[in-house]
Amino acid sequence: MSAPFKVGLIGLGTVGQGVVRVLQRNAAEIAGRAGRPIVVTHASVRNSTRTRDCDLTGITLVSDPAEIVRADVDVVVELIGGISPARELVLAALEAGKPVVTANKALLAEKGNEILFTARKHGAQLAYEAAVGGGIPIIKALREGLAGNGIDSLAGIINGTCNYILTQMTVKGQSFADALHAAQKLGYAEADPTFDVEGIDAAHKLTILASIAFGMPLRFDAVATEGISQVTAQDIQLAQELGYRIKSLGIAKRGAQGVELRVHPTLVPVEHLLAKTDGALNAIRVHGNAVGQTVYVGRGAGGDATASAVVADLIDVARLQGADPKHFVPYLGSRSEALKDQKVLSFSEIESAYYLRLRVADEPGVLRAITSILAESDISIEAILQKEPGENEDATLAIITSEIPEHRCNGALEKMLNLPFVRPGASRLRVEHFE
Repeated sequence: MSAPFKVGLIGLGTVGQGVVRVLQRNAAEIAGRAGRPIVVTHASVRNSTRTRDCDLTGITLVSDPAEIVRADVDVVVELIGGISPARELVLAALEAGKPVVTANKALLAEKGNEILFTARKHGAQLAYEAAVGGGIPIIKALREGLAGNGIDSLAGIINGTCNYILTQMTVKGQSFADALHAAQKLGYAEADPTFDVEGIDAAHKLTILASIAFGMPLRFDAVATEGISQVTAQDIQLAQELGYRIKSLGIAKRGAQGVELRVHPTLVPVEHLLAKTDGALNAIRVHGNAVGQTVYVGRGAGGDATASAVVADLIDVARLQGADPKHFVPYLGSRSEALKDQKVLSFSEIESAYYLRLRVADEPGVLRAITSILAESDISIEAILQKEPGENEDATLAIITSEIPEHRCNGALEKMLNLPFVRPGASRLRVEHFE
């Protein structure tokens, strides 16, 4: 068997330790698949005395991550996350002609066009399966397994933190604040959860998926994003009574008017698989014009799950070491000259069905006035639920509309809120039926 394929890890945190464990635990299978052993020989750490949950025998630990780029390794694995210094380290490795494996979705989404250009220029491999969906092989599915399809749309639960929070609110009736606190105690959410709960993390991942699916450059700046912090326990309950569950989805669609790239809380019919995916799991639905619907479900984070994807990339890179770059799978699934920038629609240009929740005075004529506004706005009602008030309380109306442009929904909602018997604090969420 050939000489070992030497790996240098930039970062030996949860995922880095997982990579070491997976390579050691499955060494025989991996060597058989790659044609040679794959071993970690170098790793950069911030604290060399810290106890780690993996066997570090034979691994040289360094404090400066730039030493990994300069070390005698066959591939550099970037696992520190963030933009800087990850960007500089990845570019340096690629400029040296070294393959790079990364799990850094923010880096790829925001600086990926520059990184891909550098990789092409120097004929270096770049692999990033772990950047989206943890252990779910969604990148390989889009780039290779579905390569014969035109991808019409994809939608997914691609942030486990949001999914855990919404599951707690649904199953246990918790408030958003209580569910977030539970997620933080379990380590699913950071002390500052903004990237997760405001949809930024999911937008990074959607940027990557949509670029592969639609053959376009990475366009993180164009993703329309709404967070889940305004979803209430009452919205969760009303959605269930109407036959839906609320999930935070990343959605990409391609139509005659352009491409939709959006992340937001969404009402999903209870019978759909995405509605049934709970806890910290991820699930991604892809629709191709030949295969139809395919769905991918699994652990979207965690040491060994994410390490599984990193190691799969390492096997691919080891197999192709020394190959002509023309034989690489294109970084975004299409040759660079075939990538085409496309118009990305804003929220205001997108048509969607909507859920509206209004708090109203308990008096005659309320329902008639609200339905009259909807009719005047040419908005059909697909479902309506009226909750009678308790003592000294207002009544609640929950409405599911037909599919309409956002500006028409917003205009009707503004008219409703100006009615004297409608209280402040309405809720408006999008609805997806996946038809």
